[in-house]
Amino acid sequence: MIIKYSAYAGPSLSSGLPPKSEGDRLIFLPDHLLSSVYNLRILYNGTIMKRYLLFTVFVSGMTTLAAELAAGRLIGNVFGTSNLVWASIIGLILIYLTLGYFLGGKWADANPTPGAMYRILAWGAFTIGLVPYIAGPVLRSAATAFEALSVGIMAGSFIAVLILFSVPITLLGAISPFAIRLLVDDTSKAGQVSGQIYAISTLGSFIGTFIPTLVTIPTIGTKLTFFVFGLFLLFVALAGLGKFSSQREMFTFMWMPVVLALVAVLSAGQALKHSAGQVYEAESAYNYIQVQESNGFTLLKLNDGQGIHSIYHPDTLNYGGPWEQFLVGPFFYANRKPQDIKRMAIVGLAAGTAARQAAAVYGDIAIDGFELDEKIVEVGEKYFGLNLPNLTVHIGDGRLNLERSPYQYDIIAVDAYRPPYIPPHMTTQEFFTIIASHLTDSGVLTINVGSVPGDRRLIDGLATTIGTVFPSIYIMDIPGTLNTMIFATKQPTARENFSTNLVALAADPNIHPLLIAAMSSTFTNFKDGYTTTTVFTDDLAPIEWIVNDMVVSFVLQGGLEFLQ
Repeated sequence: MIIKYSAYAGPSLSSGLPPKSEGDRLIFLPDHLLSSVYNLRILYNGTIMKRYLLFTVFVSGMTTLAAELAAGRLIGNVFGTSNLVWASIIGLILIYLTLGYFLGGKWADANPTPGAMYRILAWGAFTIGLVPYIAGPVLRSAATAFEALSVGIMAGSFIAVLILFSVPITLLGAISPFAIRLLVDDTSKAGQVSGQIYAISTLGSFIGTFIPTLVTIPTIGTKLTFFVFGLFLLFVALAGLGKFSSQREMFTFMWMPVVLALVAVLSAGQALKHSAGQVYEAESAYNYIQVQESNGFTLLKLNDGQGIHSIYHPDTLNYGGPWEQFLVGPFFYANRKPQDIKRMAIVGLAAGTAARQAAAVYGDIAIDGFELDEKIVEVGEKYFGLNLPNLTVHIGDGRLNLERSPYQYDIIAVDAYRPPYIPPHMTTQEFFTIIASHLTDSGVLTINVGSVPGDRRLIDGLATTIGTVFPSIYIMDIPGTLNTMIFATKQPTARENFSTNLVALAADPNIHPLLIAAMSSTFTNFKDGYTTTTVFTDDLAPIEWIVNDMVVSFVLQGGLEFLQ
């Protein structure tokens, strides 16, 4: 018997005819050795295929989780990143994966070949790479509708974008059961093979959780994150087709990476939003950041764009918002003067509006600014005059960094709340205890809280919780906005102290007019008390439940946008 070895095909049976190419070699073997060589070939090719299938499952799992996280950012850039949005994304992607697992098992039984699996993978990779570019026009329409709170268009756009993920995620979900079918050649090891496949897929998912968040989205953006992961997975699929099906079939799919590359090039430089006056947009690890110019004012907006997080104008410091109200808290103490204030902390620095105002009113006092998003600080330095020599910026979680601070403060301002983005761990009794421990004996806590007309559950809950730590609490609503300020003093104080200080300071020509304007607004808009409700703790703080219900009810009633 003759075995013919080809340079590209390995051993194959021959009829004994002379070789047809110079690359072929003829080896004469006895019949009793033929089966051993053939089995060796099968074992060799099977090992290669198994390793590549496991690698494929790893990359597929990585891409699936990367797509899920990138989907959160893609949709969150317009619709926000509230729990409602994330629940919708995660829930539907799980449904798509469920369908993929079901279909993958059926398809694998109908055609248990590597070529069939890699064809499915190629289409899944191609469509995942296309998602952000197809979704772009829908999202831009939704962004315009969001600015006007057109509920019908918003809801339709949200659903349309989520539906775009149905095809690629379903196809990617089919890969694991398909790989199991291909690798199980001994039913006694079916459990072992299944466990190995799902372990490797989950490991890939673990890697895919961090790469988009920490690397690709902050550096190349959401659209290119989809493109990079989709293109890489597509090359894995094409290589699988060439290796385990045929090179001819591989080349029939080569148009896919070409189309993806062309779409990416043609879409490069397109802004996600086309808001009036937009001068800058960027994505960080935490936010979609937008800077707008309006009537000479520079505005910082994040994610859905429904709030103004910082504001700047070269000729004024009084913006009629919450920022200047952070300055008035110390004057609930009797006989208080601006020169008594030595150090201030701002939790939620953003682009530094409150810090610049504090420096103007109190001079070169030491200010510690705590901000989670480093990119926002960079934007503040470039567009919002955040270049104060007396400001020290601390990047990271506000609660953790404040707790680690060695200082005590006369003012601690918390500007990290805005429905629906309220970190629960900054609303609890334990958090306010940390704040109290970092205040001087005559220190004051001031919090900016978003609310909706006729619903003060969030304000009441926070005031109730703060009241378990601080003896005196004062509340004022900022006119023309949906913002409420809560003031809490470490020692017992009285509202009469505030009015007495206002009269005395207003008569002093050396006092900055911004402080007088802010105190006057606070005095005019005091609210009488609050309703005692549940105390929020680290163990139980139903913030999401309260906020989601507030926001949904407000939007369904056709409310106006959150102004700050």
